[in-house]
Amino acid sequence: MTPLPGLAARSLWNRRVSVGLTALALAISVALLIGVEQVRKAARASFTQTISGTDLIVGARTSPVQLLLYSVFHIGYASNAVSWDSYEAVAGSGLVAWTVPIALGDSHRGFRVMGTTRDLFEHYRYARTRELRFAAGVPFDGVYEAVLGAEVAAALGYRTGSEIVISHGLDDTGFLEHGDKPFRVVGVLERTGTPLDRSVLIPLQGIEAIHVDWQQGRPPTPGERVAADEALARDLTPDSITAFLVGLKSRAATFRLQRAINDYPDEALTAILPGVALAELWTVLGVVEDVLFVVAGFVVVAGILGMVATLLTSLNERRREMAILRAVGARPAHVFGLFLMEAGLIGIVGAAAGFVVIEAVLWLGADAIGRHAGIHLLAPAPGWREAAIAALVVGASLLAGLLPAWQAYRRSLADGLLVRT
Repeated sequence: MTPLPGLAARSLWNRRVSVGLTALALAISVALLIGVEQVRKAARASFTQTISGTDLIVGARTSPVQLLLYSVFHIGYASNAVSWDSYEAVAGSGLVAWTVPIALGDSHRGFRVMGTTRDLFEHYRYARTRELRFAAGVPFDGVYEAVLGAEVAAALGYRTGSEIVISHGLDDTGFLEHGDKPFRVVGVLERTGTPLDRSVLIPLQGIEAIHVDWQQGRPPTPGERVAADEALARDLTPDSITAFLVGLKSRAATFRLQRAINDYPDEALTAILPGVALAELWTVLGVVEDVLFVVAGFVVVAGILGMVATLLTSLNERRREMAILRAVGARPAHVFGLFLMEAGLIGIVGAAAGFVVIEAVLWLGADAIGRHAGIHLLAPAPGWREAAIAALVVGASLLAGLLPAWQAYRRSLADGLLVRT
């Protein structure tokens, strides 16, 4: 008699349409499970690498997560500002290689406006080593020039040469606008998958210029208004900023400078390590990835249940086949093993096909996903995680095949060559 693996393969081939559809459903569910695993890893990497290459973030005294949220993710408000004198004191330290000041507080049509310097475009890194690149235009140079994140430009239809007006505060109703000092868009950044995509970047001097005639958040009266050209003649050095990024000459000095800033005698400051704060924040947000993986796992379970239903449905149609096998010497245990082998083969084919499907999807679509979602996916190389998922799917298929195998075993004991009608 033909060995069980070959007999099971031939039996499946004779029912290739129904078996193929079952294997396809299982392959799609496996591809979804592996795809969710890849997205989980990529999303976590993208999140924890929202800012890379920055050794410290410094702001007013607050919790590390809060400082990270408003300085990097532009969520919430700073509890206080950092004086320009303190910023210059830290920037002038012999341990510091570069700094990037950040001033927040204004907006444009619902998007945050960030005042900074051209050093941002030179030193900001994300996804480990990726630099900021321009889809169009150049970095700002003049006081009334702006660079837009990719999402801002796409949502509002702006391009280089467009004119924008900054709103005071985060209210997007436009009641408090700096309409007398418009900005010209000179650059649009490529999509990064970071909060910069949703930001309007202008010079620090631009932040000062639009507020030069404002007093304690109150708009100027007609007699107090300072024209845009007149503001350029003023001293536009800021009195304070929201936070600043720090890059050091040597990573070995990170903790030493962090302690010095946290103990700074002239002002209550907080210096945080971005990687540590991001990891701490992810422990709060990371529950979402577990939910996604559980949902994908249930999809695989649904695919395996579909396989069980297919095998059970075929029992009545295959009674003559089982009877013939008994007639040529097969024992009930052989019939049991045949059904179990078929379930295992379907699981193997489904797992292998699922891996091929997700490989193809990520290979062909990774760039498009990265451009539109900002998540940089890689086609999964065969590793222990993927091997474990494949083994679990095949094992679950064998386990699920016990029920139809047991039913076939029982019937093969009672059925003969004649088919009951």
